[in-house]
Amino acid sequence: MRSDVRSWLVRTAAFLGFWLILFGPGPADLVVAALAAVGATWVSLRLLPSGQFTVRPVELTEFVLRFLYKSIVAGIDVARRALDPRLPLRPGIVIYHTHLPQGVTQSAFCTEVSLLPGTLPCGSNDKSGIAIHCLDVTQPVAEHLAAEEVLFTRALGGYRRDD
Repeated sequence: MRSDVRSWLVRTAAFLGFWLILFGPGPADLVVAALAAVGATWVSLRLLPSGQFTVRPVELTEFVLRFLYKSIVAGIDVARRALDPRLPLRPGIVIYHTHLPQGVTQSAFCTEVSLLPGTLPCGSNDKSGIAIHCLDVTQPVAEHLAAEEVLFTRALGGYRRDD
């Protein structure tokens, strides 16, 4: 029960803070902001009940910083390949075997991977395999995804199956 109240308070404060960042702290808007924050919290808790993830601030910061760095580096690599007259692309599908359970956790990981340039989850082949479309199958895509999965799991306190 205490965890549920804490989840309500933390999420409501986060949504209210997000509202204030976007629209400012106008006195007339605070009632609307509070109602929107409560509504967003209710929907949030319905879609992702408390207890599925435990956010760890230090690990989450490391995860976000690494994600931003990898996005910039990968974006430059994709641009270089696209603008190179020889077009050094070897597109294809790589099957990545995850340790995350199917459902919300695996979907969140796939969403994160889809934001990295040059990789796009495009389906699954069995319970633990995710088909990843990549621009260059000769690159160590599976190894990079394994490193991302470890950081993702640490940052969000996600689950890992023992295979």
